[in-house]
Amino acid sequence: MATILITGASDGLGRALAEDLAADGHRLLLHGRNPQRLAQVAAVTGGETFTADLSSLAATKQLAADIRARHRGLDVLVNNAGVGFEGGSTLRETSADGYELRLAVNYLAPVLLTRELLPLLREGTAARVVNVASVGQQLLDFDDPQHEQHFTQADAYCRSKLALISHTVDLAEELAASGITANAVHPATFMATTMTRKSGMPTQEPLEKGVAATRRLVDASELAGTTGAYFHSEDEAQPSEPDALTTAYRQRLAALTQSLLAAAGV
Repeated sequence: MATILITGASDGLGRALAEDLAADGHRLLLHGRNPQRLAQVAAVTGGETFTADLSSLAATKQLAADIRARHRGLDVLVNNAGVGFEGGSTLRETSADGYELRLAVNYLAPVLLTRELLPLLREGTAARVVNVASVGQQLLDFDDPQHEQHFTQADAYCRSKLALISHTVDLAEELAASGITANAVHPATFMATTMTRKSGMPTQEPLEKGVAATRRLVDASELAGTTGAYFHSEDEAQPSEPDALTTAYRQRLAALTQSLLAAAGV
């Protein structure tokens, strides 16, 4: 039985994944913003709940501290929580730290949470980090990292998700000697979730497909030791923007990330 943290577990893919894992007796740590919805998931799965708004980096760091205070080890971290987009919307929103919202929640928060939970992951058994990404991918504009020019929510979402894939490769290299693996996955395309409904896009693939693809990275024995990979559902793939995996891009992204986290005091 593994101890598994799922962020964004109160709805959609996160909730469905929690229910699937609970059926096999895993010990679940459930994160969400809405305590009422989170309690409903806990009632079904027996999971332990943690409430935090990941649009605040201070709250993200506190979430990690709360988990460290209650647990001595963590076997799997599933960074699933995210902010989607409304199709065609040019409404630019900012986080509690003043950063573009999707960059903050979809990228900076999982980077910070993973960093803060590494002590627990190092105590886990062949621990795994699973970053939920997307097939929607765009390179960051390092001259406009906060996406203040020509903004659309869809573009911001795609930028944040490709950044997460790039970071996953760096994380895998950083942890290579530790036994901890890190992989990214596009679970399925426009699943039947709240995020898809808000996007205005029609459902294309079943939620069950996304659950299966994500679950495979969580505990499939055949993927033990696989690290630094991006999966399109269950198939290992390459990002649509190959430059995102180059050393030069990843170094610029890492420097930007460090500066943004430092400026937010975390």
